[in-house]
Amino acid sequence: MSQNRSQDDAVKFAYWVPNVSGGLVVSTIEQRTDWSFEYNQKLAQTAEKAGFEYALSQIRFTAGYGAEYQHESVSFSQALLHATTKLKVLAAILPGPWHPAVVAKQLATIDHISNGRVAINVVSGWFKGEFTAIGEPWLEHDERYRRSHEFIQALKGIWTQDNFTFKGDFYRFNDYTLSPKPVQKPHPEIFQGGSSRAARDNAASVSDWYFTNGNTPENLKAQIDDIQAKAAKNNHKVRIGVNAFVIARDTEEEAKAVLDDIIQHAHVDAVKAFGDAVKQAGKASPEGEGNWAKSSFEDLVQYNDGFRTNLIGTPRQIAERIVELKAVGVDLILTGFLHFIEEVEYFGKWVLPLVRELERERQVEVV
Repeated sequence: MSQNRSQDDAVKFAYWVPNVSGGLVVSTIEQRTDWSFEYNQKLAQTAEKAGFEYALSQIRFTAGYGAEYQHESVSFSQALLHATTKLKVLAAILPGPWHPAVVAKQLATIDHISNGRVAINVVSGWFKGEFTAIGEPWLEHDERYRRSHEFIQALKGIWTQDNFTFKGDFYRFNDYTLSPKPVQKPHPEIFQGGSSRAARDNAASVSDWYFTNGNTPENLKAQIDDIQAKAAKNNHKVRIGVNAFVIARDTEEEAKAVLDDIIQHAHVDAVKAFGDAVKQAGKASPEGEGNWAKSSFEDLVQYNDGFRTNLIGTPRQIAERIVELKAVGVDLILTGFLHFIEEVEYFGKWVLPLVRELERERQVEVV
């Protein structure tokens, strides 16, 4: 187990908010999931009751790869916060379209309205066509992360200091004071994703949480150990979230049949177009190790390599694999589902209690 982790620190659960049409797989298979607010309101309440701690609203500005319609993430997150009492909602944003002063003020206000339940996911950018469509400059890979680094530095400074002054290459502040500051202290949680060297270095320096694409425990351990070693040198602490598409069924055969059905009905042209876009982003890192750089066609049917985490099977199998992920340093599982409301209910009823049981057993073994 990674250092600086307590054995009784329960793994947390988040879900992808389907505020973008098309569901979470690029497939023509039926998905009893809807992008409307009414559906998402019920889903948020269902997830909160089921034991989920976080929800992540997606950010998209343009259509593509099955996402014909997209609700804006910050305002949608606020609406979900109004519909719940405990759930923390992460609003995904893009540096470039958003200025850190605007985000800092938006989220500080929402933090007061929600009594400290808003967070942010800083997305450095992977979809070049989206930036081009709205007239935003498309930076090279490492420059995008350098901008995100300054963006997060600026957010932290605005949220925690009066008379904040900052002189960066992308952002500048002169004696700026935000009032009121957020309810959460020292500030709302800041999440950030990626798999490249630049992404890991950014997380190990300034982010509270690091999201990575789905992967095996062995490959995740290598990433996590690298990040935590760098974070320790920086006197910084970062927690780890991993993407996973969950297919929990009463039998393993049923679960595998669903996976096969999703892939058999993959929207081939859309998957290939998505693959071209994201692999350009992933391979653009100097070391060629960014998100999706090595993803197969089957991996790309689920946006963030969610099948690779292998949370596919019976509740017992999935719970055991979640505890294995915890053992290599994973703090949070970011879940996606085919039929969100009914499967979130199933997960809360049958999987999550087994996870807690196994966590308690592991704790006793260690003691």
